[in-house]
Amino acid sequence: MRLYRGVPLLAATLVTAALTWPPPARATADGDGHCARQELVRVPGAAFQQSACLTDLTTTGLAGTPFTDTADQAGLTARGTPAPSGVPGMQIDGYFPDSSHFNTTHGRRHDAQFVIRLPDHWNGGLVVTGAPGTRKQYATDRAISDQAVAQGYAYAATDKGNNGVDFYRDGTRPGDAVAEWNTRTTQLTRAAKRAVAQRYGRAPRRTYMTGISNGGYLTRWQLENHPELYDGGVDWEGALWTPDGPGLLTSLPTAVARTLGSASDEDMYAVGFPRGSEFLWPYHEQAYWGVTQKIYRAEFDPGYDPGCPGPSAGSTPEQILAPCASDAAYDYASRPASVRRAVARVGLTGRIGRPLITLHGDVDALLPKAADSDVYARMVDASGRGGLHRYYTIQGGTHVDGLYDTYPDRLRPILPCYRSAFDALVRWVERGIQPPADRTVGRPVGGDVTGSCALGADARQR
Repeated sequence: MRLYRGVPLLAATLVTAALTWPPPARATADGDGHCARQELVRVPGAAFQQSACLTDLTTTGLAGTPFTDTADQAGLTARGTPAPSGVPGMQIDGYFPDSSHFNTTHGRRHDAQFVIRLPDHWNGGLVVTGAPGTRKQYATDRAISDQAVAQGYAYAATDKGNNGVDFYRDGTRPGDAVAEWNTRTTQLTRAAKRAVAQRYGRAPRRTYMTGISNGGYLTRWQLENHPELYDGGVDWEGALWTPDGPGLLTSLPTAVARTLGSASDEDMYAVGFPRGSEFLWPYHEQAYWGVTQKIYRAEFDPGYDPGCPGPSAGSTPEQILAPCASDAAYDYASRPASVRRAVARVGLTGRIGRPLITLHGDVDALLPKAADSDVYARMVDASGRGGLHRYYTIQGGTHVDGLYDTYPDRLRPILPCYRSAFDALVRWVERGIQPPADRTVGRPVGGDVTGSCALGADARQR
């Protein structure tokens, strides 16, 4: 729902608990060291919070505990990706007031859930993200949180206020659900900064926004609309929403049509799907194209086919993943102006106010970069903000790194390049060291692609 719709903030009941959960791995607070000030940390605006003192905030230590959800991380990272461990600190789980109930994590059936991690050995920074796709707050624990807390950053993530394949049912107007994603991210950033100050005695020196897919979209939007909250960001293949296109609703209908046998390979290339990604199409037909098109079209254009997906995207995997036959003929350009107004509510402009690094794989078969990050890079340039932007195309990268395990001879994981990009952003912001110019980062031949990625090596100018 819209933030606090029908429930004024001051009237919301604030329930906070500094109770320590009984995790398998637990340590006792040690004066001003381990989990110091745990009892003093309150997340401003939270309707509920629960804190725990843990011996390890990484997925290495949290797997199998209530403090992460490995199932919700499935597919986002490749097997064999190096993972840190041994980062003691405090974790706060909770939620902000909200009237929707898609998120069942911890049995709470309450949206606007968040997680905040506060390592004992803090480097003075904060990293904020929102869930990719329709996932929840723990989705990027391995992909983003692990590196952040291992480097000493405080970390905060949100479920975006609605999640799951029925997210489009949230709100009262087209676009309400996606608009809430941005509001919740802003809300968490502000609250996390204050929680950090309570824990460490001072506000974060630097705050970075970052994310994957929909989280990348959130990163773009936040740096455009709230640059005062951040010092920079890394956008990993963020979704592109603009009222005039291109975007998901201009490329995916052709993919649905191909799934149903009424579009050719040439039609796919014409809307941006990259040549060389054809080997990934059968998987995307089964797992991504149909469900993604129908739920986002239902979010922004519910009047197109009210009977599909209807009040739910489905109750079985087959129903959920099946496309709406009507979407094969969906033509965004011919839809009423009200649809473009709904998209405009959450649209991007390219007017970033802080340094931003964008990464996108050249064989992304869900968000083809020709209809996404290539366009966004031009928008940034046209807005006169090109000096704040770097754009790296990752050769052999696709939308989810888990596919590398199936096609190790054709793909490379983007995560190592993301980690390099984050480090490059920090050097850019904190030391004034300019990152490499926009370029394609080549796929190493015979090298370690799961553990390292040199943004400036084996590359060619874009």
